[in-house]
Amino acid sequence: MVTIRTPEEIELLRASNLLVSRTLAEVGKMIKPGVTTLELDRVAEEYLRDHKGIPAFLGYNGFPKTLCTSVNSEVVHGIPSGRTLEEGDIIAVDCGVQLNKYFGDSAYSFAVGEVSEELKMLLRVTRESLFHGLQQARDGKRVGDIGHAVQKHAEDAGYSVVREMVGHGLGRALHEEPEVPNYGKQGTGLKLKSGMCMCVEPMINMGEKFIKQAKDGWTILTRDDQPSAHFELAVAVAQDKPDVLSTFEYIEEALHITD
Repeated sequence: MVTIRTPEEIELLRASNLLVSRTLAEVGKMIKPGVTTLELDRVAEEYLRDHKGIPAFLGYNGFPKTLCTSVNSEVVHGIPSGRTLEEGDIIAVDCGVQLNKYFGDSAYSFAVGEVSEELKMLLRVTRESLFHGLQQARDGKRVGDIGHAVQKHAEDAGYSVVREMVGHGLGRALHEEPEVPNYGKQGTGLKLKSGMCMCVEPMINMGEKFIKQAKDGWTILTRDDQPSAHFELAVAVAQDKPDVLSTFEYIEEALHITD
């Protein structure tokens, strides 16, 4: 069952997602060599709670932390720990919140210090593939149009798309219908209607698409140990153009990142 949200509900979702966006900006300011992923997690939890949010990941199916922090070959669901970030790493930070009974969910992949040109390209193409996908979130399009747009941009640049991990609907639950794969065929899948709200979240690998799960039962890694990047935004399907509910602007302003 896919829920069509009212304009009032969409504004509540926007508030939740903008809180996540601001939280990721606070985390981003801290990312540098020598910082632990657990320190990032503490800042995120404090910021969310200070702004009346409930960390959505903390305790979700037993997940032990507020953030997912996935470094280098970790694709998603990395658990914050005493691990220290090093110069040249990349880290995907995924954050969720419940605010006024509605959920926000967003992710951004950061460079730690100065990274290689190859990693800069991976980050750029993954971010671009997200926006290609978001542009398809319009009334009358289909879920397959989103996945196709993501996949084409990533694969045209020589990267691979993780198949098993997908985007999702968002509303009064953190994960709702529909699933939103990052690959697919144009004109296939669920027909999109105005008011549907979902997260588009490409997970793009530098090497092959295959993944494995770590012994902690959560962390997903590339099977070939090549780097992976992850970006995620929430969007409400609309008639003329997608209504993107979260933003990277806070992050990129804080870090002085320009396209």
